[in-house]
Amino acid sequence: MPEEVLIVIVAGMLTVVAVVGSIVFGVMHSTRMKIKHGYPLESMWGKPLHPQSSAETGERVRMLTHENAELRAELGSLKDRLGNVERIVTDSGYRLGHEIEALRDDKGKVQ
Repeated sequence: MPEEVLIVIVAGMLTVVAVVGSIVFGVMHSTRMKIKHGYPLESMWGKPLHPQSSAETGERVRMLTHENAELRAELGSLKDRLGNVERIVTDSGYRLGHEIEALRDDKGKVQ
């Protein structure tokens, strides 16, 4: 008799563990799917969770947007300047090499 009772108790505990595990897995899976597909999450009481926004947050977003635009403009300007410097360095180096060779040739002809 005690063995039968022990078997029933273990079976009951395994059933409870399986049910709780299924519930936890279901909640995790549904939350994952909501996040993956862009649905709003809910609190424990079914109320949707929304990020809180305030005037301070809005002002910070405006400041960061403005700073981002300034940095993009500066980056564009730097790209243009770098292109000009590369052109100057490349062209000048090529011409300078030819001018040095011409001077060497002229010096050799004079002697």
